Amino acid sequence: MKWGIISTGTIAHNFAKTVGAMGGETEVYAVASRSQESAQAFADQYGIKKAYATYKELVEDDNVDIIYVATPHNLHYENMMLCLEHGKNILCEKSFTVTAEQAQKIYDLAKEKNLFVMEGFWTKYLPIYREVEKLIEEGVIGDIHMVTAQYGYCTAGARTLRKFDPALAGGTLLDIGVYAIGFAAMMLGYQPKSIQSLVKLNDVGTDEFSTIVMQYENGAIAQLTTAIQTTIPVLGCVYGSKGYINIPEFKNPDKIQVVLNDGTGYTIEKEVEINGYEYEIREAEQCLSEKRQYSEILTPDQSIAVMSMMDEVRSIWNMKFPFEK
Repeated sequence: MKWGIISTGTIAHNFAKTVGAMGGETEVYAVASRSQESAQAFADQYGIKKAYATYKELVEDDNVDIIYVATPHNLHYENMMLCLEHGKNILCEKSFTVTAEQAQKIYDLAKEKNLFVMEGFWTKYLPIYREVEKLIEEGVIGDIHMVTAQYGYCTAGARTLRKFDPALAGGTLLDIGVYAIGFAAMMLGYQPKSIQSLVKLNDVGTDEFSTIVMQYENGAIAQLTTAIQTTIPVLGCVYGSKGYINIPEFKNPDKIQVVLNDGTGYTIEKEVEINGYEYEIREAEQCLSEKRQYSEILTPDQSIAVMSMMDEVRSIWNMKFPFEK
């Protein structure tokens, strides 16, 4: 299958490296950047056949089967619209869009045009989470009472400015808060009864640190903390009536620890084959081979629901980006 990549940033490099390691018939056939020079340099580095100076040239290439959108959040909507208008299937990096309304429009157009679209929330495609789902379904830890997730990192220089830039839909929520919300949704569902949140906004008006609490109809609670410019160990945990599941590095784990109330426990390990991106790539290709419009692992309704949760959180903060109407 021939992939195209929109953008040549860090995440695009990770994607190209993964495809290169997968082998077989999967290949990155074309890449597009904002200049011919950067596109060609990227193509040369990964042995890509076509390099384009505009995104329009890429979407007009009939040899490209599917496009990976790796641009900043604020560009996802317009980039995906461009792809769909030119008949291209899509795998789009998280966060899928900036708002739920944008996400709904993307999936509506994809359905109208009979095209495949999937959010690249790589966490949900990892095989270790099939083990977690099995444990929960079998009632190993009983009824789930609470889910917690935390993640924070520090950055510096130009990268910091880019991460917080309101013109790029910057801030912690869309960058890594989506991991915590997505994790909670995987464990408890995509329709919380209520959401509360406290936030620290920075001097440019985007979120630097926040805690989100979501409660569900059955009384279960999710408590989520994420930050940029504060280092917080990456940890998720699912607490039940019979025990809990500890998930170190919950955004890309390779092991989980089951601890039961009687003091017994065990560890399940499932290392990724390459770096974790391979599973979302394979899922997208499998869906296309079966002529499906979306993945059953992460459905359009689920992507839209996560965006709706983030919309609600931002409304609690009274935070809007300058490009929003």
